[in-house]
Amino acid sequence: MRILSALCMLFILNLPCVAMGSGETTSPVKVFTSEEPFEDVVENIKMAIIEQGLLVSGTLHVSDMLNRTAPDLGYPEIFAKAESVEFCSALLSHKMAQAAAENIAICPFTIAVYKKHADPDRVYLSYRAPYLAGGDDEVAEEIITLLEEIIEDSI
Repeated sequence: MRILSALCMLFILNLPCVAMGSGETTSPVKVFTSEEPFEDVVENIKMAIIEQGLLVSGTLHVSDMLNRTAPDLGYPEIFAKAESVEFCSALLSHKMAQAAAENIAICPFTIAVYKKHADPDRVYLSYRAPYLAGGDDEVAEEIITLLEEIIEDSI
């Protein structure tokens, strides 16, 4: 019985995410592109966050770490440049926590900005779509709207 339960869970966990009611397959990671210079896009993201009345809490230099460790781990370098910009919204954090205290793990929000070695003329931006405990889809949509407004203002 345990084996059957484990197999069922593996099957369920490997199903693609489906938007409620639409039948469309969606990804938990949303991706956008820009032809602007990488540094400009990163600065634009930071300015768009500030213009929303929010504070940038940190910038992670992801490509530095990945490119430094790739050879030792036997991986090729993927990113020419990659940074993740972190920020949070007190209002949305309170709303998430009201739905379920566990949602605090969603904060800070992160927007990744990166260039791939395989596509050096394009800058990519991505974020994780939030899936909140407590089933508060309205708050999740508010977070997605905020993230997409910041990205659209940046590119």
